[in-house]
Amino acid sequence: MEKQLHLNLLASRPPMAGGMQSSSKMKMGPGRKRDFTPLSWSQYFETMEDVEVENENGKDIFRLYCNGSHGPVLFLLHGGGHSALSWAVFTAVICNRINCRVVAMDLRAHGDTKVKNPEDLSADTMAKDVGKVVEALYGESPPPILIIGHSMGGAIAVHTASANLVPSLLGLCVIDVVEGTAMDALNSMQNFLRSRPKTFKSLENAIEWSVKSGQIRNLESARVSMGGQVKKCEESISSPSVTNSLGEGIIEEEEDEEAEEESNKKRMKEDEHQVKKESVFTWRVELSKTEKYWEGWFRGLSALFLSCSVPKLLLLAGVDRLDKDLTIGQMQGKFQMQVLPQCGHAVHEDAPDKVADALATFMVRHKFTEFKEGFLC
Repeated sequence: MEKQLHLNLLASRPPMAGGMQSSSKMKMGPGRKRDFTPLSWSQYFETMEDVEVENENGKDIFRLYCNGSHGPVLFLLHGGGHSALSWAVFTAVICNRINCRVVAMDLRAHGDTKVKNPEDLSADTMAKDVGKVVEALYGESPPPILIIGHSMGGAIAVHTASANLVPSLLGLCVIDVVEGTAMDALNSMQNFLRSRPKTFKSLENAIEWSVKSGQIRNLESARVSMGGQVKKCEESISSPSVTNSLGEGIIEEEEDEEAEEESNKKRMKEDEHQVKKESVFTWRVELSKTEKYWEGWFRGLSALFLSCSVPKLLLLAGVDRLDKDLTIGQMQGKFQMQVLPQCGHAVHEDAPDKVADALATFMVRHKFTEFKEGFLC
């Protein structure tokens, strides 16, 4: 069970025993308090825009975060339950290394995207969403595009590439998703999802939980990305001030005392029924309700990945994630693979520098782009 949770590929990595993860990002000097204040998307992306796409049921609106004005486009697809903001720190790093543009997309029913049918999270529908957004952005002559996907987004990236929905596709990068281990992890997914808190008293509280539980090991990334995972809602809670008004004064006259007692009883009854609204935060996506689509995301993924004719990069948090088909394909040189140890499942959040280095080297090797002047690889 622990291994299956370790390999969970739908949501972020579950907590390890003891709560805190061992990571250089987590260590603090004595007496220093970590800052869980949210960070704005604008510190990492240049623009935020909503793109309208025509659909059978009307118009769907997809939220995009963009950076850069020239070079190939890195089209980024997040994991299940996450949002485009999970790519924020990575975007800042990669744009300092190579000449490129970045488009990070909130997938259907995630983040701030608004669609007519948010319940349809099939691989086919989400892959078509990507194709339609690319068409809406660039028309019939899109620039060279490299699709990068993490976890569920990695599966959607593969489905998008294999269906030829992006005509100018340069390459494909998949982060920490492999068919064999993903299918093995599905049986324990519901237990993991049930183990997460259902609500948080504030966004800061959600950020603190994500770091201390090990879901995201990089505090900076958690501060910008958790806002895309949770949303503010209204929750009713019982008023705690029911008995505060009792016994506050001494009544000298017996009749006055009886009248006051009656008054207090009446007020207590009213207070017992009184509830007040407090802002709390809950998950934007109820992942447990998407279970019927999980198998469709991952079944046959290895064969689809290997069949894509463009150059491919597979980034993994552990070599034990490779299944048989990918092991054979990797030995045959059908794709490039790199293992980034000491990361959780959210590899691009935990180690954005390492992921950016691997991707930059891959793109320069294939002559997709060049390193920026002054950057030493």
